[in-house]
Amino acid sequence: MATDPTPRAVPLAEPIPECARCGKPQPLCICDSVEPLTSKIQLLILQHPQEQDRGLGSARLAAQHFSNAVVKIGLSWPSLSKALGRPVRDPSRWAVLYLGSARASELATGAEIIAIDRKGQAEPFQEDILDDIEGVILLDGTWSQAKALWWRNAWMLKCQRVILDPAAPSRYGKLRKEPRSDGLSTLEAAALLLSRLQHRPEIEKVLLAAFDRMLARYREVQAEMPELAPKPKKRDYRRKKRG
Repeated sequence: MATDPTPRAVPLAEPIPECARCGKPQPLCICDSVEPLTSKIQLLILQHPQEQDRGLGSARLAAQHFSNAVVKIGLSWPSLSKALGRPVRDPSRWAVLYLGSARASELATGAEIIAIDRKGQAEPFQEDILDDIEGVILLDGTWSQAKALWWRNAWMLKCQRVILDPAAPSRYGKLRKEPRSDGLSTLEAAALLLSRLQHRPEIEKVLLAAFDRMLARYREVQAEMPELAPKPKKRDYRRKKRG
């Protein structure tokens, strides 16, 4: 009996749709459990365009909790107003989180949020400065990507730079190793800053609960669909001497 020499095409697997809100593959999405929050302090997240960690990224998840949060993808913007999409009268009332070479442990203030000057030293009148903050800017990406965003946007020098000294390390654990003990995910940093600056612990509670759900879902999918949630690769934390 003759066989058909024509090779049969192997049917392609159906592409897995992505969530339009969080950008994650649908099996990793937890958007239906997001609890809305109000915040007098606005959140602006600037994401490096090469930040490709869809599975473990937390920027969009953090922003979804607040109706006035803004996420922008890019390398540079002419001003804070352009990045935010509205006029800003006083950029100095906006805090930008950038660790760089500064270490809270060396300043020994005992505070979780520290306002620092251009030399990396603690500002005087910490409480007055932090009580006056009306917006928070977070740089989303690897260590070197965050550094690129910092150096490409000179207008950030008009803002109040802050660093963190969190009481606990990132909840990422073994899923993503942070280069320093004070390194947090974008969502964890938002939770700490927005809750402490407004004296509203419920903000941190809600955001961290969402982060825990995201990590739990990732681990579940990793076991069932490893192609969607692979073992994380080592991230780029290279730092040059100029911090």
